[in-house]
Amino acid sequence: MAARTLQQVIPGRATSDGAGVRLRRSLGQGAHQRVDPFLMLDEFAADDPDDYLAGFPAHPHRGFETMTYMLEGHLRHEDHLGHRGELLSGGVQWMTAGRGIVHSEMPQQEQGRMHGFQLWLNLPAAEKMKPASYRDIPAAQIPTVTLAHGARARVIAGTLHSEATVTAGPVQGVSTDPLIFDLLLPPGAAFTASVAAEYAACLYVYAGAVRVGEGAAAADLDQGNAGVLGAGDRLVLQGGAAGARLMALIARPLREPVVQYGPFVMNTRAEIEQAIEDFTRGEFASAARG
Repeated sequence: MAARTLQQVIPGRATSDGAGVRLRRSLGQGAHQRVDPFLMLDEFAADDPDDYLAGFPAHPHRGFETMTYMLEGHLRHEDHLGHRGELLSGGVQWMTAGRGIVHSEMPQQEQGRMHGFQLWLNLPAAEKMKPASYRDIPAAQIPTVTLAHGARARVIAGTLHSEATVTAGPVQGVSTDPLIFDLLLPPGAAFTASVAAEYAACLYVYAGAVRVGEGAAAADLDQGNAGVLGAGDRLVLQGGAAGARLMALIARPLREPVVQYGPFVMNTRAEIEQAIEDFTRGEFASAARG
């Protein structure tokens, strides 16, 4: 069994999105900063309400899925299909944009800390035009497993095989078979997990630092950076001097063309042009109900 090694570091960059929400983007800064099938990863973390209150007013999507994971705070999701959900601390929102959705994500707090992530996960060509859907997953439905040396993992999607434990997250049956978990590592704590050798894998460290791999091939990944991992069927990690908090993202790559124009992700330019035309004509609502 081969341990995965750190192949590329993608530094997170400060930017803003929506109506001016400050965030840190790692995956998705450009076409060469994607990890198939992961398109984009944003971390939003602010104590100043001016950095998040404007939120993400109504905007369209087509052709992919989003996962929003809230560590602290309160967002409200509303979309043109009539869905409305409250995303609270520890919870997840999983949305399939499919052939078209128009939604908003607006803060429901006027003070305090807001901290979380939004991940864009590509859909295969055969599923890009399927009906849109939405799911709220409260914190109580996301299992936490305690491992050796005080390590803890919250498993959001897929099934984690670590040490002698098998832990299934609430999100299952996605075509790219993602394994997504939030991992806490105390200082010096070791963590190992089995992963599919043919799947893509990356990590994002949002506190402390983590050592990736083992022996002479091991390398450190620091806070605010994403790390793209090489081939192997084992994930071997160790918490740094101050420990680590990180998101682990593992999934089956699609190996299909990706053409992105803002909130639309398709396989060809013609499909992008059709998405723009459909949205401009107000056809997303009827298409999503179709």
